[in-house]
Amino acid sequence: MVFSMAACSSSSGGETTPATTPVEESGAVETTAATDMKVAMITDYGDITDQSFNQTTYEACDEFCTENGVEFTYYKPAGDSTAERVAMVDAAAAEGYNVIVMPGYAFAETIKETADMYPDITFIALDVGEGDLGADYTVPSNVYCAVYQEELCGYMAGYAAVKLGYTHLGFLGGMAVPAVQRYGYGFVQGADAAAVELGNADAVTVEYVYGNQFFGDADITAYMDNWYQTLGVEVVFACGGGIYTSAAEAAAKVGGKVIGVDVDQAAIIDAYGEGMTVTSAMKGLANTTKHLLQETMDGNFANYGGQIESLGLVSGDDPTANYVQLPIETTQWSDSFTQEDYAALVAGMFDGTITVSNDVTVAPADNASAITVQAYDNIK
Repeated sequence: MVFSMAACSSSSGGETTPATTPVEESGAVETTAATDMKVAMITDYGDITDQSFNQTTYEACDEFCTENGVEFTYYKPAGDSTAERVAMVDAAAAEGYNVIVMPGYAFAETIKETADMYPDITFIALDVGEGDLGADYTVPSNVYCAVYQEELCGYMAGYAAVKLGYTHLGFLGGMAVPAVQRYGYGFVQGADAAAVELGNADAVTVEYVYGNQFFGDADITAYMDNWYQTLGVEVVFACGGGIYTSAAEAAAKVGGKVIGVDVDQAAIIDAYGEGMTVTSAMKGLANTTKHLLQETMDGNFANYGGQIESLGLVSGDDPTANYVQLPIETTQWSDSFTQEDYAALVAGMFDGTITVSNDVTVAPADNASAITVQAYDNIK
């Protein structure tokens, strides 16, 4: 499905001073209509220049609103806590914003605290699922949550890496939350399938570990140094926010490679070394954001409210139309894995010829039938 990109205009796009007093009257914000629509995006705690969730979501909101003459701003919490994120919702409500876009699982508790308080605000939450909200939580009608089938683009990345000739792979996850696990388990399945096809399963190994945090540091870089320099890992799928920095720093010392996550991270990874990025396992954050804003503008949000929707493949013919994909422009295609090969892979996944498990209750090695998977305890 290719969504309409016609959409709204940014009036500020700047950081807004947090409000400290909650708005107590939910009626302060009128029901969203096209002419009354005012969009606010709240960052999880990072900046809109993070080359990841915040930046992609901000740019999608800004582009949509700029094209449609809709007022838009963003808010950055003063700290990484539910209280700070709730304060930003209060600030947006107090200033009359009636559509709030929130990227990342960290917003689960914020939704639970504010959605009922502001029933006339439309909340669009990206990457917030049942595992974050709790199985006993009923999503209100003014909230839409999108989650992604990360195992599918993880599979694509693992398959591509082995097809491109890499035999010693690594998976560096942030924290073992379901989304990160799905990425990693799909990665292992894709590498396994490609190795079986090539007949070199005995030669392929995946080292597998979680850093237990979503940022790189000296300890994780040292761990990655050992992978690249001692174990001989050739490429690491760095899956967990800013944790890519440790993989990239270590890879740069030996000419190693890195696979990005969530968005096309080639620009920031290649800053550590030209041509370092093999590919990125991406989610369709921008497509989701623009589509939901358009539907809200068109008065159709009731078709989405109260739902947690799992987004994955919507086309077997056009890989770029899907909510999970590899970047066409920056993937390091070769004769052993071409764009045509990628298109055929996606078509097989779409029609069910290729199946990918999303079961995160098993061990990493249980996702491989032939290759070697070596899982380690958390780095931290």
